[in-house]
Amino acid sequence: MDDDTGTLPPKQDFSGWFNDILWRAEIMDVRYPVKGLYVWYPYGFAIRKFVYNRLRELLDRDHEETLFPLLIPEQEFMKEAEHIKGFENEVYWVTHGGTTPLDVKLALRPTSETAIYPMYALWLRSHADLPMKYYQIVNTFRYETKQTRPLIRLREITSFMESHTVHATWDEAEAQCEYELGLTKEFYDGLCIPITISKRPDWDKFPGADYTIAVDAIMPNGRTLQIGTVHHLGTHFSKTFSINYEDKNGEQQLANQTCYGISERSIAALISLHGDDKGLILPPAVAPVQAVIVPITIGKRHEDVLAAAKKLESDLKAAGFRVKMDTRDMRPGAKYYWWELRGVPLRLELGPRDIDGGKVMAVKRTGEKSSLELATVCDGVTRVLAEITEGIRAKAEEHTKSHLCSVDSMDALNTALNDGNVAVVHWCRERECGDAIEEKANSSILGTEVRSPYVAATDGKCIVCGKPGKATLVGRTY
Repeated sequence: MDDDTGTLPPKQDFSGWFNDILWRAEIMDVRYPVKGLYVWYPYGFAIRKFVYNRLRELLDRDHEETLFPLLIPEQEFMKEAEHIKGFENEVYWVTHGGTTPLDVKLALRPTSETAIYPMYALWLRSHADLPMKYYQIVNTFRYETKQTRPLIRLREITSFMESHTVHATWDEAEAQCEYELGLTKEFYDGLCIPITISKRPDWDKFPGADYTIAVDAIMPNGRTLQIGTVHHLGTHFSKTFSINYEDKNGEQQLANQTCYGISERSIAALISLHGDDKGLILPPAVAPVQAVIVPITIGKRHEDVLAAAKKLESDLKAAGFRVKMDTRDMRPGAKYYWWELRGVPLRLELGPRDIDGGKVMAVKRTGEKSSLELATVCDGVTRVLAEITEGIRAKAEEHTKSHLCSVDSMDALNTALNDGNVAVVHWCRERECGDAIEEKANSSILGTEVRSPYVAATDGKCIVCGKPGKATLVGRTY
């Protein structure tokens, strides 16, 4: 581990700040000798654990967790032409077992439809088996040819949650898509991450989907990061993989399907939206350490302070808080810096005067201080952590609101994007006008049917052709 006592680049230099914080705060080590593959430090993995535990809790309400193989036989992988065309340049192929050439090439999953759906065809028999709702959290491999970035654009996505559901009708599958969007809102609300939801244009939907609805976060530099997708697959894959069921009348019917994904980009957004020039700022719900106790041991009162700090630690742990006491032989200021860098929400400072007054000094990661009564410290910590959560959420919401900009001309669109904003325009939804918007503004159409408390879903004139258009998000993306 490199020395982490240097100063972070200012967050205004977002790329430099993000890269530096990953190793200084011990999230990921980028030095693994294969491009696009990274190693989780224990502290980063602990953040991942709390984030994904929350995701599992939400999914387990109506899904069941499972696990499918990493390797997909070429004949299964190649069955679905449109789907494969979307991934053909990104697939890693296994061609040998030891020194022996394989009879059938094996793909490392870039996504798991072609691994899962042959099994669904075996499992599904009658309408009584429906709905089927399974998910897995796995690594996936994609040969990214663009510049790779830790947590954002990877060749090994280490933490890919993919849900695959099967339903009797198209409408039931659509209801599942809406349910999963609701789960996604709840998940990101728990991370204090404001999101925009929109329907991707047809040319940017998931290969093989009837439609794709995507979830985006607006990053500190104004670029958008796609941090979730829900796809209505209709009967596209069930036709290819013979996923049929016998209905109540004894007739064979094609099933309707959905798939839904969230990756470690959720953690990239968590780090990026909330952190500051000092380091991480973690919402208490997913912080591996919610409060750190720093005993201020001076002179003869050393043992008194340590004893009081140990009791404080014991009381807080018994109440269910994730707490650490820092007794390292370091100056208090160095300890403060160390824990601030790692985003610990609350620091509790305890010295002789505090003990004598029956109090402990509580310092929020964002700097505000207050004094808590030791006799009721658990209630006090509960209250302060709730204040921290609301403060983090409010700041992220203000950032998102301030980076959404309504424009009504191509010149204004370019200005808005160059100023680090996501634009709301009116677009007629014709491909020709969409291409013009993307090419002239060096941007991407994120989508229509926008769902955001900060965007009015209005109608207006298309900024390219002047025909009737719908509110549409346009941004520069990762």
